[in-house]
Amino acid sequence: MKIKSFAVNKIYLGNCLEKMKKLPSRSVDLIFADPPYNLQLEKNLTRPDHTNVNGVRENWDKFKNFYEYDEFTKKWIGSAKRVLKEDGTIWVIGTYHNIFRIGKILQDLNFWVLNDIVWVKSNPMPNFRGTRFSNAHETLIWCSKNKNSKYTFNYNLLKSLNDDLQMRSDWFFPICNGSERLKYRGKKVHPTQKPEALITRIILSATNPGDVILDPFFGTGTIGAVSKKYNRKFIGIESEKKYVKFAKERINLVKPLKNMEMLKTNEKKQQTRIPFGRLIEFNLIKPGDILHDLKNKWHAKVRIDGSIITENFKGSIHSVAANLLNLPSCNGWTFWYKREKENSISIDILREKIRSELNLI
Repeated sequence: MKIKSFAVNKIYLGNCLEKMKKLPSRSVDLIFADPPYNLQLEKNLTRPDHTNVNGVRENWDKFKNFYEYDEFTKKWIGSAKRVLKEDGTIWVIGTYHNIFRIGKILQDLNFWVLNDIVWVKSNPMPNFRGTRFSNAHETLIWCSKNKNSKYTFNYNLLKSLNDDLQMRSDWFFPICNGSERLKYRGKKVHPTQKPEALITRIILSATNPGDVILDPFFGTGTIGAVSKKYNRKFIGIESEKKYVKFAKERINLVKPLKNMEMLKTNEKKQQTRIPFGRLIEFNLIKPGDILHDLKNKWHAKVRIDGSIITENFKGSIHSVAANLLNLPSCNGWTFWYKREKENSISIDILREKIRSELNLI
């Protein structure tokens, strides 16, 4: 697939301001931007044992003053607005050093702020000098292109992901570490590599399979890796050749999910919600019944409270299915079946029976 001169699922080496000019207007569904923080670091930061902290000291994060940073920000956000589809959205992540300046510019350019999300880091770096609070979060701003945009928000999928509770704007994830952190000769490849769990939630919440995602500050390719895994398309722009090399190697190892049906949820807001427990109340499912998947590989027993249980896990029809498949989310209504005589029937069909009886269709 190509967007005129741009091929998707490709990384473009160069300055984002120059490369974005070549993208046609209204061509991407979502933009995720992790721009320079402009940390304004002046001195080396050391730990109590006098070892140096590996902070952000790269040239791409250095600006002469706030004016230069603001002018840079206005240019790339202006280009972002041009290439974003009318019903598209943009996510920008930052720290206290830059996010407030970015927020003002987004509003000045008539983006419509939908949410600010707080990424609370479960393992933040301590404040070694003891002069401030430990900086334990980053802020994401989520905007639609304008006030009237009919943007994508997969509310029900996010709710299933969160054990049937409405997803909130405080997200708890660890910083990128362990085997996920890209390293070369024992050192981090990129100082601000974002965790895949954080990017997964963004992509699943605001895009659909086949959508095109632009990342103008691609880094080591987290957006590309997660996009490929969940059958989205990406365009990456990165100014540093060394990051492009590692990003390509990383993305080439990713295998897309083959069965996207397991991630689909019904986002039709006009349909009345029918909890799984109603099937028990209507005697369509009984406590103790055994549910199974289509291939009869997995089984779970129904409990009186509407939860289901396997040998190792108890939860909703959605969370148990997701646990078995090792996925971030799964639509339990399409996953589970009940055996009736010689046949198996989808519990989703049983749900529709209730809707029909209650005249909710």
